Amino acid sequence: MSSNQELSPGVMRYIKEAEKIVLERKEYWNRMKKAKFDTIAVHGLYSVEEAYSKNQGAIIEPLYLSASQCFKDSDELEAALAYKIPAWIYTRIANPTVYYLEQTFALLETYGTELEASACATASGMSAIFLATEPFLIKRTKKLNEKINFVATVQCYGGTYQLFNLRRMEERGIEVRWVKNGADLDEWEEKIDENTRFLYGEMPSNPQLGIFDIEKVAKLAHKYEIPLIVDSTIATPALLRPLVHGADIVVHSLTKSATASGYIIGGIVVAKKNITTNIDNQEMRENFGEWVKLWPFRDYGPSLSPVDAIFTLAEIKTLRIKMDYFSQSSMKVAQFLESHPRVERVDYLGLPSHPLHKLAKKYFKLVDSIDEKGNPVNRYGHLMSFNVAGSAEDTRKVYDNLKLIFRATDLGRIKSVATIPAISTHQQQGEEARKAANIPPQMIRLCVGGENPEDIIKDLDQALNSIK
Repeated sequence: MSSNQELSPGVMRYIKEAEKIVLERKEYWNRMKKAKFDTIAVHGLYSVEEAYSKNQGAIIEPLYLSASQCFKDSDELEAALAYKIPAWIYTRIANPTVYYLEQTFALLETYGTELEASACATASGMSAIFLATEPFLIKRTKKLNEKINFVATVQCYGGTYQLFNLRRMEERGIEVRWVKNGADLDEWEEKIDENTRFLYGEMPSNPQLGIFDIEKVAKLAHKYEIPLIVDSTIATPALLRPLVHGADIVVHSLTKSATASGYIIGGIVVAKKNITTNIDNQEMRENFGEWVKLWPFRDYGPSLSPVDAIFTLAEIKTLRIKMDYFSQSSMKVAQFLESHPRVERVDYLGLPSHPLHKLAKKYFKLVDSIDEKGNPVNRYGHLMSFNVAGSAEDTRKVYDNLKLIFRATDLGRIKSVATIPAISTHQQQGEEARKAANIPPQMIRLCVGGENPEDIIKDLDQALNSIK
């Protein structure tokens, strides 16, 4: 990147003109920081002024399908490619539609605080996890045998386990140190040493509904000058905002609850400004979300399609309303399953019987909602799992007898979806790793959708009654 002293007067003219655009965006960002959650979800950073000055008055964010941006002259081209002016250049690097999505998520994840954040939307949830973690796994010395490790909860999505255990540890020699009980702070600390680069966990985990105390784990991470990275896919910003509780970076699979429709594949990385890290890179530390987008993201190329971005923007406008309904329906379904004689165990954080319910109550709250007594309203999302009281064969029979609930590896849908993790999402982990993560063959993962919960309960009841 060229310094301003090396640039021509023509390039400097464009940089000067761009200062006004940057200032206008900053002013609107500050205005939206004062808005309520639903208003931010609906408007994001797409203002009335932006609509009529840049998009011919379009009320809804426009879909930019062009692969690249043209420039007025060579000076503007140079300024843009030097990252000196706001420009999208090429859809692998950036795109106006994707930009609106990124800014909206950055606002939602820092809602109710003075925190500032930046975001980078990606082609999938797995690419978001890759981009959020990969920059910390570089060598800090010139030693050929330099040791690198990171610490993560073993209760995690099967794809994450494969990335960390196979791609990182087995193929590259970067050690992942698994935490078996995320609620045990001592176990986290026992895994950390001078070679640890970050801590990582899901809130809640898929499919076991494991959680940890974000505030305490974040303080622990910062004690050792490393960041805490949280996958908050299941909760969404409507129920949990990890950055507010001390996390440095949050990732989402936008494919799941954020969109619900099932039409898109996508992910996003949101990072607060001035993260904690022991990597000597000031630009990365000061603005990780922007830095990762301008540099590693550009080179790796996991760009989100503008079509998927516009679908996501449409979906998140009603995010809080959907997560409220999904959560209430899930509670009814979980209560039914807990009382069913053919169910051995139910893992749903909203159940008072769940061992982590008290901790979950601390973190999972429906944003901008209070009850008749003025207390925050707890909502626990729409993911749960239950163990069939029987054999693995009985579990498959129950699963195969579902009539309304879809059999698929997906989750977070407007339609209820179920899978057997041991033979699907977590099959490749192997029996030993599944045992460590508490995923028995009798477990069925259920994500409750937007149907009337009574119909879901009827379907589950008839399926469970198919075994004796």
